[in-house]
Amino acid sequence: MQCQFCKEEIQDGALKCKHCGSMLNSSSAITKGSSNSIGDGFSELCLQPFKKYAVFEGRARRKEYWYFVLLCFVISFVIGFIGGILGSGGKAATNILNGLFLLGIIIPSIAVGIRRMHDTDRSGWWILLPIVNIVFLCLNGQQGQNRFGDDPKGS
Repeated sequence: MQCQFCKEEIQDGALKCKHCGSMLNSSSAITKGSSNSIGDGFSELCLQPFKKYAVFEGRARRKEYWYFVLLCFVISFVIGFIGGILGSGGKAATNILNGLFLLGIIIPSIAVGIRRMHDTDRSGWWILLPIVNIVFLCLNGQQGQNRFGDDPKGS
């Protein structure tokens, strides 16, 4: 069987992938040679970085990265909107809530950014360079396997 997330071979009945650390259940693993069960759905791709909270190995699709960025932007916008409705009395609570949210997404944001760099066959350290990293984040990933793993698109 293969892990749904990193595509590495796993033992039947394993609860956790020994390669990427993802928790597995009966629907998480797919058999070798079957069609790719990773959904291209918005919610699946948005939540994938949270499922791989601190996984810095492997590759992340461009869609996965930008859907995650969009989700974080929308949540932050909603928190700010609620703060605006509450007025000055709710500003402190909104700032605390937004700060906790940003603190909660910092590790998955770094992890998905590094995995995105890996998809373009670059070291994760490129994420530290402003402007250049945005260009790399927008590039299409390398087709097929590279030094960081198999193609997350499965093509």
